[in-house]
Amino acid sequence: MAVATAAVASLVVATIIGELLSDPRPSSTLLGLDIAVGVLGCAVLPLLFLRPPPTAVGLAALAALSPAATPLSTVGTLHVARVRRFPVAVAVAGAGIVGLAIQGAWRPHPGLSYGWWLVLDVAVHAALVGWGTLAQARAALIMSLRERARRVEAEQAYRVAEARLLERTRIAREMHDVLAHRLSLLATYAGALEFRPDAPPEQISRAASVVRAGAHQALEELREVIGVLREDDLADNEAAEERGNGAASDARPTTRLNGSTERPQPTLADLSRLVDESREAGVRIDLDNRVPDASALPAGTGRTAYRIVQEGLTNARKHAQGQPVRVAVAGSAGSRLVIDIRNPLAGGQVVDTPVPGSGTGLIGLSERVHLAGGEVDHGLTATGEFRLYASLPWPP
Repeated sequence: MAVATAAVASLVVATIIGELLSDPRPSSTLLGLDIAVGVLGCAVLPLLFLRPPPTAVGLAALAALSPAATPLSTVGTLHVARVRRFPVAVAVAGAGIVGLAIQGAWRPHPGLSYGWWLVLDVAVHAALVGWGTLAQARAALIMSLRERARRVEAEQAYRVAEARLLERTRIAREMHDVLAHRLSLLATYAGALEFRPDAPPEQISRAASVVRAGAHQALEELREVIGVLREDDLADNEAAEERGNGAASDARPTTRLNGSTERPQPTLADLSRLVDESREAGVRIDLDNRVPDASALPAGTGRTAYRIVQEGLTNARKHAQGQPVRVAVAGSAGSRLVIDIRNPLAGGQVVDTPVPGSGTGLIGLSERVHLAGGEVDHGLTATGEFRLYASLPWPP
């Protein structure tokens, strides 16, 4: 504002000097009037940024008294056109036209008729209004584009954060399934060692080896997921630092959705290996696999089917120790993949075991199946068995 005031003041001084040069013998009264109007106009000019329309009208009134106020009135009209609505700008421009028309009437300019003076007066003020309106529209457009860019950036950040949250949920669900299965196997082997101390040494050694290997695998899997979550936290911190350094417009938070270091996820083609692990732990399993080619299943469907069987075997080991489990899998391309897992309850009721559980395994499994477009049901049957039933789509 100070720079603008100084620039306009210099124009006022130049106007007064021009009046002196055009009239070698100026009237002392007119000269004093020009100087007084110039000083008063420069003193009032800062109010233009606080109350534009009234100040611009006042500057137009000063322009009617002296040419020294002409630059001030011109700046007032332009500023009002830039910051106020078009009708207000037109009204202020009309005041400026009237002020300069009065000035031209009682202080005519040599070599310029009054008619041409009025034409120039109207043309200049029309140009000022057009210029200011165009500048106002351009500023509004730039502000709108900046707001849109900020909104798009915020939406992008929200989408990335949501994707990271979904990925962490997926990792947590996978780790629940894997660790619950692994730890239930370890509990079964450890229970066998505890209740069969008279077992042959080679059998005890083999069971201890399985416990050691299973614990090692569980630790490796837990270390893997912790590493992935820490990498995501590091990415969040780096993105926050970049935004703090003013690089938010170019920085985009990144997330590791399917990192190349993650081990391949099991599918229904690995069902035999899953069943063998449980059989080695002493679980009696009757497997009826009527899927002709499990590798033809879509990867997502095959992974969901594997987790269903894994959850069913885990629950059977935790709540129905020593009871046989029947696993039936059937389906073909173009129809549906059906999984039916049944086991009698220990003593006719669900029993607690030393293996702790979160109680959310079946809830998470239901969510997984529904996301895959399937259906799932579980509960006690009329024959006293616990049944886990799931049906998944198998596109042709």
